[in-house]
Amino acid sequence: MLWFVIGLVVGAGVAWAASVSLTRRALRRVRSAERRARSAERMAEIGAMTGGLAHEIKNPLSTIGLNAQLLAEAIEDSRAEEGERSRMLARVGSLRREADRLREILSDFLEFAGQMRLDKRPTDLNALVGELVDFFTPEAQRHGVRLRAELTPGGLTATVDPKLIKQALLNLMLNATQAMDSARGTENGRARELILRTLEAREPDGGEVARIEVIDTGPGVAQELKERIFEPYFTTKSGGSGLGLPTTRRIVEEHGGRVEMHSEPGTGSSFAVVVPK
Repeated sequence: MLWFVIGLVVGAGVAWAASVSLTRRALRRVRSAERRARSAERMAEIGAMTGGLAHEIKNPLSTIGLNAQLLAEAIEDSRAEEGERSRMLARVGSLRREADRLREILSDFLEFAGQMRLDKRPTDLNALVGELVDFFTPEAQRHGVRLRAELTPGGLTATVDPKLIKQALLNLMLNATQAMDSARGTENGRARELILRTLEAREPDGGEVARIEVIDTGPGVAQELKERIFEPYFTTKSGGSGLGLPTTRRIVEEHGGRVEMHSEPGTGSSFAVVVPK
């Protein structure tokens, strides 16, 4: 009888200890969830504040740009000596360029940080790429780059937001063109080409995906930079905002897809936008 009572007491003690341990773990999980919720709420507040601040900065920047333009026109019509007029126009021109650059940086930031609302619809990706080639050809020619498309036969359709996918691809095309431009004179006889290629593929789990590849014959990406090029504000280009590639990745990931990169120094780069069909 005594051993039976002792067993009951010990069992009750073990059960109580286990209950206390479970309660403590539950409390820790609740507190951790509360901290995450507060952190998410705080980040949302900061995001709203920075977005509002960026909008507030854009308005006076537009005013500065407009007044700089009016000032330049007044200087041109003034009776100042030619040398003095040229110096003043150069200073005003510098002011206008910096105001424009800041406005572009703010636009890139708002696009990257803002909430994305996808307007997804079945989209002919071959036609979408064709429109991008027509639009970008003058810019490519200005940089001495041959632009061409390699479209999958029979067409390729995926349910995407066509406007955002165009923006994602355009960011990649601009990045490739600028990379080839920065390597001008070092191509060792290689043609400066930019290729847009559409492909239908299947994932290891059997899911069907559409691939749009942006391939260039530029200098490639150094190994030490591959892990950083999708970081916000990281850029190797003078005057770049460092938000083009991060914005592209965010757009594609909002579609449930991914961006793949293959690049070797001296052989060019290939970026692929992969989205579910």
